[in-house]
Amino acid sequence: MSQPARAMLWMLASGIIFTGLNALLRVLAQQLDPFVTQFLRYFFGLVVMLPFILRAGLAAYRPRNLKGQLWRGAVHASGLFCWFTAVPHVPLAEMTALGFTTPLFIMLGAVIVFRERLVAARWIAALVGFGGVVVVVWPGLAGAGSGYSLVMLAAAPLFAASFLITKALTRTDRPEVIVAWQAIGVSLCTLPFALWHWTTPEPWQWVMFVATGVLGSAGHFCLTRSIGLADMSVIQPIRFLELLWAALAGLAIWGEVPGESTLIGGVIIFAATTWIARREARRA
Repeated sequence: MSQPARAMLWMLASGIIFTGLNALLRVLAQQLDPFVTQFLRYFFGLVVMLPFILRAGLAAYRPRNLKGQLWRGAVHASGLFCWFTAVPHVPLAEMTALGFTTPLFIMLGAVIVFRERLVAARWIAALVGFGGVVVVVWPGLAGAGSGYSLVMLAAAPLFAASFLITKALTRTDRPEVIVAWQAIGVSLCTLPFALWHWTTPEPWQWVMFVATGVLGSAGHFCLTRSIGLADMSVIQPIRFLELLWAALAGLAIWGEVPGESTLIGGVIIFAATTWIARREARRA
């Protein structure tokens, strides 16, 4: 299997995992302070990795680019502040769709920072997919809930910067090292805010936080493997499939029936994703 094809499969796996993670976090953020939820999600992401870190030895997880790892943690935490503030108030499908603005910032940054080649087909697929996202979120942006939607939208360029830093870090550090240090960096940045707003979770909520740690670490591992195998602009359109998983999860958990705009936008997104995936496979 070609590297682009493997990168797409890793990205597909990360999308499915992150959909489950976002569903759990939305439940928790509706019951606990968003800053507490944000900190515990990444803290437990580190906790579930401790057995692997201790077995391999601390030296195996010493990053070659410590400054880059800490910068990534700070930038990612900044995006999470926006994301967790809005997540209790935005439907899961719309939340996922708003996150799809991030690939455009990533693709633009990849051309500027990494001098990736401009491939028209990739940009066409991304723009068509983004058009589908606009179809999905337009009713919400035009209605009363637009305030929280815009707060969540503000996280997109910050997450894009985080992913670009991750792409640079894959040149020097292994995926598991990057994932571990992301958990360390975000935990350090969010701890003061969590302590200020602290509310002790219920026993069942602690169990859910352990689950978020497992899903978060697994999702970021798949994502890091993906972006280490191919150009950012190759794999980002695959993220648009997350909208389908999010719509199904929203229906199953909250009874959020996808509206007509969500279904139309989903078809557009799926068509753009399928086309670019088939085209990249033929090119490889």
